Amino acid sequence: MARLTGKNVLITGGTTGIGYATAELFVKEGAHVVITGQDSQRVTEAARKLGPSVTGIQANVASAREMGAAAARIKAELGGLDVVFANAGIALPRNISEIDEAHIDAQIDVNFKGVLYTVQKTLPLLRKPASIIFTSTAMTERGVAGMSVYAATKAAIRSLARTLAAELVDRDIRVNVVGVGLTETPIYGKLGLPAAAVQEWAGQLLKQVPAKRLAQPSEIANAVLFLATNESSYVTGANIQIDGGMATV
Repeated sequence: MARLTGKNVLITGGTTGIGYATAELFVKEGAHVVITGQDSQRVTEAARKLGPSVTGIQANVASAREMGAAAARIKAELGGLDVVFANAGIALPRNISEIDEAHIDAQIDVNFKGVLYTVQKTLPLLRKPASIIFTSTAMTERGVAGMSVYAATKAAIRSLARTLAAELVDRDIRVNVVGVGLTETPIYGKLGLPAAAVQEWAGQLLKQVPAKRLAQPSEIANAVLFLATNESSYVTGANIQIDGGMATV
């Protein structure tokens, strides 16, 4: 029997990369998956490719109103949720001397407020037992030049997971984090840097990875699946590092 048969799952940032790979795996495991993204065309196309067990909803996680509307639609169409994977995030490298208010706000809005709004708006839909999973980064454990605001927002949700794990334990809701390392996803094309600069930057970072390669999104998805199922029933408040040893070796 598939491990998520009869389960409803929400994955934010589910149109590409880790979110898409996780949606694909969860469908194979029997779940009905709701994916969200900001671009309506990408949401529609991703849902079409993933098949009839996937519902696509255009929603910006940084908007409490839009996430509230998404939650209302999920309730109307599915009734409830069993798993929430708050995965949507952005990374905008910049040296400390170049940081401005817009740069800070953009990343806090998506990476921190977006996670808060995702949990807050879907919490009434969660059935027992339920699992909430956040995507963080190995950069909270190992400093990387130019990533100060990004890493700080991801450290914030690592802390948030601990607090929510304590707050929600009596409701039979577990909260955990995957600390992701360098992964082959489209996020590198969204850094706002020239392609050559991205390649050079990624190459320098890769030298810090004992595994000497990028992770595949499917490798992250496998860990998220573990946290989503009863196989991890005694795991809450944890941070599972999936980073090729970058943060710990």
